[in-house]
Amino acid sequence: MLKIDSHTHILPKKLPNWTEKFGYGDFIYLQHHKKGSAKMMRGNQFFREIHENCWNAELRIKEYAKFHTEVQVVCTIPVMFNYWAKPLDALESSRFLNDHIAELIVKYPQNYLGLGTIPMQDTELAVQELIRCKEIGLQGIQIGSNINDLNLNEDRFFPIFEACAAHAMAILVHPWNMMGERSMQRYWLPWLVGMPAETSRAICSMIFGGIFEKLPTLRVNFAHAGGSFLSTIGRIQHGFDCRPDLVAIDNNVPPKNYLGKFWVDSVTHDAMMLEYVLRLQGSEKITLGTDYPFPLGDLEIGKFIEEMNLDLKTQQDIFYQAALDWLNVPLDRFKGSL
Repeated sequence: MLKIDSHTHILPKKLPNWTEKFGYGDFIYLQHHKKGSAKMMRGNQFFREIHENCWNAELRIKEYAKFHTEVQVVCTIPVMFNYWAKPLDALESSRFLNDHIAELIVKYPQNYLGLGTIPMQDTELAVQELIRCKEIGLQGIQIGSNINDLNLNEDRFFPIFEACAAHAMAILVHPWNMMGERSMQRYWLPWLVGMPAETSRAICSMIFGGIFEKLPTLRVNFAHAGGSFLSTIGRIQHGFDCRPDLVAIDNNVPPKNYLGKFWVDSVTHDAMMLEYVLRLQGSEKITLGTDYPFPLGDLEIGKFIEEMNLDLKTQQDIFYQAALDWLNVPLDRFKGSL
């Protein structure tokens, strides 16, 4: 069966030293300190170590083959969004990263689909780069769960969503700039607690802000199985019901009505949780995802899903059909993989 991993991250092997070029900031660059590994440096500070499968396209294809997975949807690492930077500098870094992904798609058309990054801090430049992303062959964009602490329903971002709908570009919303990141460093809590909360924040802000009502054709996928949104939908709905004066001020449609109206990936790490997500979302709106190649991801691609004894249609939906629908890609593009 064709498998499409809808949520993976990639970088070019070499990054410009944008901090040196622009003369400010803590832009990420890579120090290749030993064979097969590199340090991601944020200015002069060590951020994380990555390995060759974060940039080597052919190695990634071989690693995916072990799990009988043919196609990877690649996007940059959220720390590369550079929303804090001067808009034209963020545009330059975005274009560099997007061109790299576009080149992968051209070189390995049966193995890669791509999502771009855009300078969300400047609406005009963001729309400009969004359109260019489509022109160079990308299927959509990846954006953060907030933009410099602003929620996604802010009026300044609506033209970007309008452009996505008008140009049939998909969106992956990925948590970043996590709430509490500076106050709860111990135990890796920003990644374990902050990230799921950030994704719920993004979903709620888009629902309550009426984004899905205004743009019903918008195709949005939320990373990590929608974060904490689906597990707390009862509380969210109850809040909407008991305090509409606070919650329903911009959209009076109940949040439960949006279940199955957007996509989430399958990164639950737990079969029982995925069963719950299936009940709420339906298999048509769940894409296979891994967060590859990072250790918090589901790096045994689809293994626990294969062990769940799901019916054939549910497996087909999760493994490829939901991703094709989200990205608006025809199945026959990968007919050789069936």
